Amino acid sequence: MTGRPPGRIRIVAGTHRGRRLRVPAGTTVRPTSERVREAVFDALGPIGGLRVLDLFAGTGAMGLESLSRGAAECVFVENDPRVVSALRENITALDYERVCRVIQSPYEKAAEGLAAAGSSFDLLFVDPPYRILTEVEVTLTPLLPALLGDDGIAVIEGGKVSHAALGLSPVFDRTYGDTRVTMIRMRRDTP
Repeated sequence: MTGRPPGRIRIVAGTHRGRRLRVPAGTTVRPTSERVREAVFDALGPIGGLRVLDLFAGTGAMGLESLSRGAAECVFVENDPRVVSALRENITALDYERVCRVIQSPYEKAAEGLAAAGSSFDLLFVDPPYRILTEVEVTLTPLLPALLGDDGIAVIEGGKVSHAALGLSPVFDRTYGDTRVTMIRMRRDTP
């Protein structure tokens, strides 16, 4: 993601277009830029009714953008308590409490728990600190079949020279400034 100083960022489109999200000061949160979010959602197309998992949620920008554009529900995973507080404020400000669940936990524990519980999602956002992207890929790859439903899409953000595809062939791979966005699709009918 392209960094932006703490303060506020906007929802790009949908029912809450233009609404601002709180970005907590004094944290390492690096919200996805509006430009990158717009490009990602343009590539995704309509997402009405989808179930979303936003790992490394931070401010919740990707998940909240999804809800604004018609997604049915979102599970947010964030470990930092200060960031979770800002995330909850953003959810409340947009009146999305009924369709959101926040899990304050390390991503590994949350992903394993969701997979074990049979939780399946249509859209998965993976935006870790760039330095741990390889570790995240190793952890998530075996969990992906449980976390993503048929035809589900994972959107992975990393540094411009990174490459992560969670063991699947990318269907989208673009660079925006310092951010590389790769999308993969879960297809169980393929070997």
